[in-house]
Amino acid sequence: MSDEELSQLGRAMSSLTEDCMRDAGRSNYRALPQLPKAGPKTLTDQRYGSHDAVLAGTRGYHPDAAEKAAHDAAVEAMVASGTRGEDAVAENGCGQQAKQRIGDAQAGFQLAERLANEAFLKAKQEPEVTAAFTQWSACMKESGYNYREPLDASDDPKFGREVTKAEIDTALTDLKCRTRTDVAWIWYEAEARLQKDAAEKNAQALHAARTNLDTTVKNISAVLAGKR
Repeated sequence: MSDEELSQLGRAMSSLTEDCMRDAGRSNYRALPQLPKAGPKTLTDQRYGSHDAVLAGTRGYHPDAAEKAAHDAAVEAMVASGTRGEDAVAENGCGQQAKQRIGDAQAGFQLAERLANEAFLKAKQEPEVTAAFTQWSACMKESGYNYREPLDASDDPKFGREVTKAEIDTALTDLKCRTRTDVAWIWYEAEARLQKDAAEKNAQALHAARTNLDTTVKNISAVLAGKR
C-alpha cells in the first residue's frame, strides 16, 4: 500500500471503531491518532544504511530530532489515553469488526514483504556484495573502526538513546566509506535483481494478493465516503 492508502486505512479503521464503540454505549471513546513518522521515509531510505551527510553530521544514526520528538510525544499521549478493562475488550471487538468490514490489509502484502526480506538477506551473499562489504570494512579500519558489514555500524549497541560525538564520527566515516566503495548501490542492484526473480516465480500468487488488496482499498474508500 502507498503511504496515502495506509493513511486512509488508519482513518477508516478509526471511524468504524468509533462508531462501533458508540453503539456499545461508549460515546466518549476516540480512536488514537496515527503516529507521525520518524526515520526512513520510504522502503529503500536507509535500507542499506546511512546516506544523509547532514543528518549524520548532527544526529549520527539517530532520526531527525524534531521528528523524533513529535513521534515520542504522540506515543506518550497514546499510552496516557490507552483503554483499560472493559473498554479495551470492547475496543478489540470493534477493531475486529472494522477489519472484517474493510478486509485484512496486512494479508494483502505479506507475500510481497516476505519475498523482499528474503531477497535482502540473499543479496548479502552475492559475490559482488560481499566484495563491496570487504572494501567498506577495510576503509573503516583505516580510521580505527572494526565492522564487517555496513549495518553493523549503525546497529552498534554502544550507541544508545543519546547522540554522542563518537556516534557522529562513526556515521561520517561510514558515509565516506560508502561513497568510496559504492556499497549501497551494489547491494541495491543485487537485491533488485533477486526481487525481480522472486516476483516472476510468484507472479500468480502476487497477482491474487494484489487483487485482494485492491478490494480492501475499495472498501476503505467506501467507508471514508460514508457508504456503509
